[in-house]
Order: sequence, then structure tokens, then C-alpha cells
Amino acid sequence: MKNCSLFIGLFFILFCLFISAPAQTKLDSVLPVRGFCIDAPRPSGLDSFVQFIDKELVPRKVNTLLLLVDYRYQFKSHPELADSFALSKADIKKIVKACRENNIRIIPQINLLGHQSWANHPNKLLKEYPQFDETPEVKMPEKYVWPNADNLYCKSYCPLHPDLHPVLFAVIDELCDVFESDAFHAGMDEVFYIGEDKCPRCSGRDKAELFADEVRLIHDHLAQKGREIWIWGDRLLDGKTTGLGIWEASNNTTYRAIDMIPKDVMICDWHYERPDKTAVYFAMKGFRVVTCPWRDPGVAVSQVSDMVGFRLQSTPEMKKRFCGLMETTWSRTSSFLKNFYQMPQTPSTENTSWNCFRVMYEAIDKL
Repeated sequence: MKNCSLFIGLFFILFCLFISAPAQTKLDSVLPVRGFCIDAPRPSGLDSFVQFIDKELVPRKVNTLLLLVDYRYQFKSHPELADSFALSKADIKKIVKACRENNIRIIPQINLLGHQSWANHPNKLLKEYPQFDETPEVKMPEKYVWPNADNLYCKSYCPLHPDLHPVLFAVIDELCDVFESDAFHAGMDEVFYIGEDKCPRCSGRDKAELFADEVRLIHDHLAQKGREIWIWGDRLLDGKTTGLGIWEASNNTTYRAIDMIPKDVMICDWHYERPDKTAVYFAMKGFRVVTCPWRDPGVAVSQVSDMVGFRLQSTPEMKKRFCGLMETTWSRTSSFLKNFYQMPQTPSTENTSWNCFRVMYEAIDKL
């Protein structure tokens, strides 16, 4: 009885401390990462995007901005890789200023390994350095369709090409420097081409080891400057055993890389059609994980509830690995902002990224 009274007393004290804590502190303890992922704006839309940060992200207490930059920056180290509508250093500093003033952490992304092409054209890396192509024998079609005989979704670069990483590391460092970022997102999702038989360097290699080696190489480079690596988590899930399939998981054995990469890699675990509970799998493997919705508000609300539940109902060792949520958008910034502001009264059930963003953060606000 005495022990019971002591427990009740301690619980009451902790409860009082919690309810008297500032709202921001409470939210940080429940969901340390409250993220938003969007395409880097074009220069013409920069001011609108900065305004969006101030008027929409800040009131919702978003504290992490994942910016999909790729080659939309005017690189000095490799100017040949800059897109025609790339942001200047001065442009980026406007975003940095807005985020710094509001305690929003910026994490820039360049898609690495996979996603080196889209539809019927290569991206800037393979366009300027075609020798880095993992599958040069697969020609870009005049008209892209899926499925196709070459199993072409997106091209990959060859991770074993000896001239590749000096180029990549130069642009990664430059991008992290200009964004004043302590983390970098390497993408690495939906990698269909890896360890291909016709590649003179990768043929016969274990696909999981190739994937893990690339993660580790980028991780180690970033760590030298005190930066951490974030990646999408789909290639680390077994698509066949789980039934998640070739998009949200791997059918080409890269999933075994989960036991080969450093444990301080941050995993962005995306599921858009169902609130699959794979965050638990990543956490049990020792990784920190962020759950990433897209356009289904119902799924997003379930994922908010799940993440809070995971943190509340886990051991101290596991709790700290469930880091929060990040809304993804997958459209041009101008398109997202246009729809966000022109359709503010859409039903809460409508499946769009802008509606999902609203509904998810309404659920977070209620916490």
C-alpha cells in the first residue's frame, strides 16, 4: 500500500510538470520530428515559398524541412550539373534565414543511386556523365510506358564507377554548406537497377552489399563533417515476405542491407495506401525512423496515432527511435501552393497532398 501511494504521488508530480510545461516542449516530447517534404522552388516562386514557410509551416510547428533540390542549385564545384532554373546562393539564403528564425531544420536532398532518370530522359548527372550509367544498354524510349520489356522505371548510376564519388561528394558538400545543414537526404528509394549482369563492375556482386556499401560510403563522408544521412526506407524492406511489393519494398534482395548499414542512418518510412507498421521493424533493428504520409488524410491520421502510440508504449531504448512524421508532397512547389490556397475548403477525406498536409497537422495540433 505504501509503495502504491508513493507511485501515485510520483505520477501526480510528473503529470503536473507535464501539463505545466510549454506547449512546444510537450509537442517535442511526443513528436520530436514534425516534417514537411517538398520540391525546391524555382527562382520565380521563391518569395511565395518563403511566405509559405512563415504563414503555414511555422503556425503548425513544423520543425524539419526536407527540400528536394537535386541539381536545382547553381553549383560552383560542378556548374555543368546545374539545371537551367537552378537557385542561386542568395536565393537559398532567403530560405535558410526564414527557417533559422523559426527553428526549422533544413535537410537538402539529391537523389542518389536510383532515380537518375524520369520518363524518357536522364537527369543531369547521367546527361553530363553518361559513363556513370549502370545500364547503358537500356536506351531511353521516345515514349515511356510502364511496364516495359527493359523493366525501366528510373535509371541508376553504377556505385562502383571509379570517377563517380568525387563528383557526388563535391556537390553534396556544396549543397550542405550553402544550406548550413547538419544532415543530408540521399534518397535511394525505388532502386530497380543495381548489380546488373551486364555491368562490367557490378556483375555478380551481391545487390544487398552493393546497396549497403553505397549507404556506408555516403554516411562516412558526411560524418567527417559532423553531418548525418537520411534515406527512404523502402529498399530495406522485403517486398515478397511482407506483401508490400516492388514500390514500397524490395523484390531484388536489397532488403538484407538493413543488417549491413550504420545504425545512425535516419530512415524515412513511407507508406501511402495503408498505415503499415514497418516503423516498428526499423526501430527493432536499431534505427531511428520517421513515418511519411502523402495524400490520404485517413492514412496520415492513423500514422500520427501509431507514432504517438509507439513512443508511449515502448521501452526507453525503443521510444527514442520513433522520431515523428513528415508529410511528403511529390509535386512542383508552385503546383502545391496553388492548390493549397485555391482549395482551402476541400473535404477532409479528399486524397491530395495539400489536404493531407492540413489534416495531418490538425491531428498533431490536437495532441
